[in-house]
Amino acid sequence: MAPMGAGGRGAGNLPAGEQGNVLGLQLFVFALFFIFGGITSLNDVIIPKLKELFTLNYTQAMLVQFCFFTAYLVMGIPGAQLVKRIGYMRGAVAGLLTMLVGCLLFIPASQMATYPLFLFALFVLASGVVLVQVVANPLISLLGKPQTAHSRLTFAQAFNSLGTTIFPIVGSILILGSLATMSADQLSGAELDAYRTAESQAIVSGYLGIAFALAVVATAVWLFRNRLTGEQHEQSSLTGGFALLRERPRFSFGALCIFLYVGAEVAIGSLIVNYLMQPHVLALPEQAAGKLIGLYWGGAMVGRFIGSLLLRLVSPGKLLACVAVGATTLLLVSTTTTGFVSGYSLLAIGLMNAIMFPTIFSLACEKLGPRAADGSGIINVAIFGGAVVPLVTGVIADVSGSLAIAMALPALCYVLIAAFGWYARRPAQD
Repeated sequence: MAPMGAGGRGAGNLPAGEQGNVLGLQLFVFALFFIFGGITSLNDVIIPKLKELFTLNYTQAMLVQFCFFTAYLVMGIPGAQLVKRIGYMRGAVAGLLTMLVGCLLFIPASQMATYPLFLFALFVLASGVVLVQVVANPLISLLGKPQTAHSRLTFAQAFNSLGTTIFPIVGSILILGSLATMSADQLSGAELDAYRTAESQAIVSGYLGIAFALAVVATAVWLFRNRLTGEQHEQSSLTGGFALLRERPRFSFGALCIFLYVGAEVAIGSLIVNYLMQPHVLALPEQAAGKLIGLYWGGAMVGRFIGSLLLRLVSPGKLLACVAVGATTLLLVSTTTTGFVSGYSLLAIGLMNAIMFPTIFSLACEKLGPRAADGSGIINVAIFGGAVVPLVTGVIADVSGSLAIAMALPALCYVLIAAFGWYARRPAQD
C-alpha cells in the first residue's frame, strides 16, 4: 500500500531531523484520538438527559446527533483546506480552541434553559472535533511504515475507544446521577425553567472540566508546533477533493461506507440507554443503563487492540466483511430476543465496530499519496452519516413505536459495509 498522509511519505522517508520526532508525534496523535472520541461519546449520555428536561420524542432528541455531526458536512472540506494552509500542528491547535469555545457555550445554554442553544453549542464543539480529526487520521498514517498503515490507524483508534469508554461512565455518574424527585413533564412556566436550569448544571460542570483540559492540551501543542517538518500538501480548490469521488470508485464506495458506519454506530449508541431501560430488555434505571454505554464503546477499544494485530495477518477487506456480518447478526439476535441476551447482544456490537472506521478509511484512501488531505476532508464530510442515520432511526422509532424495528436501519448499513469489505479485499490499483 502506498504511503498515506501529507506528501504521501512514510516515516522511513521523513527528513533525517524528523526521524526522532516520530514516536513523540504518534503519542500526540493518540492523545487527540482519545479527546475527540470521548467528547463524541458524551452525546450518548446527554441525549436521555435533554430528552427528559425538554420532554422530547426520539426524533427531537436525535437532533443532538444531527447538529453535532452536521458540523462534519459543513466543516470537512474547509477544515482540510485550513490544515493544508497552516499545517497539521497549528490545525490541531485551531481545532482544540474551537472545541473549548463550544464547551463554554454550555454556560449560556444552561442559564437560558433553551434546547436550541444546547444544539448550537454542540455544533461549535463538533466543528473543533472535525478540525482535529482532519489532522489526526492522515497524520497517524504518515508517521510509520506504509505497509502497517491499516494496523497503526486501528491502534490509534483504540485510544479513541479508550476515550469513548471512560467519558460515558464518568458522564453517567455526573450527568445522569441527579436525585431529582420530579420530571419536566410535571412542571410548567417559571418552575419548569428553574428545574431545567438546575438540572442542566451537571452538564455544564462536565463540559467546563473538558474546557480546562482542552486549554492545557492546546497550549502544549502550540509549544511544539514546529516539531513536524517537511509537510507537503497538494493544493486544490475548495471543491477539488470531490474529484476523487468521480475518479476513484473505490474511494467513493468507501466514503459511502464511512457515512453508513458512523450513522449506524451513533444510532445504536444514542439509543442504548432507552433500549436497555425497556421492561422486556434489562429494565434498568437511567443511570445504570448509562454506565453500560461504556461496555459498548469498551468493546470497540478491546477489538481495536486485537484488530491491530489481526490486520497484520488477515486481508483487511475480508476482516471488515466478517465483522460487518457479525454486527448484523448481533442486531438480529438483540431485536428478536428479550432480557440478558437482548441487552448484551446489542452492547456486543461495539466489538464488531472496532476495526470498521480505520479499515474503511485506509482501504478507501489507499494510493492517494499527496491527495490524502483532500481524501481526509471528504471522509470527514461522510461522517455526516452520524447526523442522518440516527435522526431517521429516531423517526422510525416514533412512527413504529418500537426501538427494535428502528434498529433495522443500522442493520442495513452493516450489510452494505460487508459488501465494501469484500469489494476492497484486493490492493488498490494506482
